[in-house]
Amino acid sequence: MNPALDVVTFGEAMMLLVADRPGPLEQAEMFYKRTAGAETNVAIGLARLGLRVGWSSRLGTDSMGRYLLAAMAREGIDCSRVACDATQNTGFQFKGQVADGSDPQIEYHRKGSAASHMGIADVDQEWLLGARHLHATGVFAALSATTLAAAHDTMKIMRGAGRSVSFDPNLRPTLWATPELMRTSINALAMHADWVLPGLEEGRFLTGEQSPEGIARYYRDRGARLVTVKLGSQGAYFDGDAGSAYVAGFPVAKVVDTVGAGDGFAVGVISALLDGLSVPEAVKRGAWIGSLVVQVLGDSEGLPTRAELSKARL
Repeated sequence: MNPALDVVTFGEAMMLLVADRPGPLEQAEMFYKRTAGAETNVAIGLARLGLRVGWSSRLGTDSMGRYLLAAMAREGIDCSRVACDATQNTGFQFKGQVADGSDPQIEYHRKGSAASHMGIADVDQEWLLGARHLHATGVFAALSATTLAAAHDTMKIMRGAGRSVSFDPNLRPTLWATPELMRTSINALAMHADWVLPGLEEGRFLTGEQSPEGIARYYRDRGARLVTVKLGSQGAYFDGDAGSAYVAGFPVAKVVDTVGAGDGFAVGVISALLDGLSVPEAVKRGAWIGSLVVQVLGDSEGLPTRAELSKARL
């Protein structure tokens, strides 16, 4: 079989309004319009590297929805499974600027958004199985009970068909009723994944283990073929079928915006593994792309093209 797509993902896109100056959001006078969303960040990054990417979602027919759909289409992403509903609203968020490299202030306006109404009925199985890889995150699953069901469905279908599945927990505590529900739901999803990509603090919360080795072992014991634990500026630790090791991070002169770094890491790992590279090479590419993302304003503006990747010899 010759898959129609390399990677598909399901998730919410939001319009991002980034403040024009550091400081509290209420003091900003102007905002820059951007796209946001964990799954769409990864979709954009993979498309820029030349992979054939499909994205499934729901948007309103409002100006924000039209903006997001056009932005994704410009990246060359297959948006044929994005439904636009005039009765529903598109989610959006405000993000502050920081001058010290800390996490910026973010204010979400996504409750009841069009994407939160997605469910199993939105899963086009034929389209889904036309791809060789599925990337999933805990954000889409957290939007509602129906998106959680859809996340389980897509991951089970793909893994059952022998396709590879990657999963980034991407914890959003405010979207879950309780921390325990978040833990059990995210870990249940991780059981359907071949490649699990937690951050260190996420892994500690989800597994109760404190070390990268312990976190990786937790998911490896439950069926994951590869676990990469993100360590921020220190790089990452991986444990897979071919062995385990630490991979150093890439030095960054100035951190501008940390949001999206984990998505950039996922872009690097997924693209490299689909390119046929080794796990150490994939984790190195992930660390490099993550380092690019934190040096610019916006969630996806730092994601490189294939030409930039080739120039860096990664």
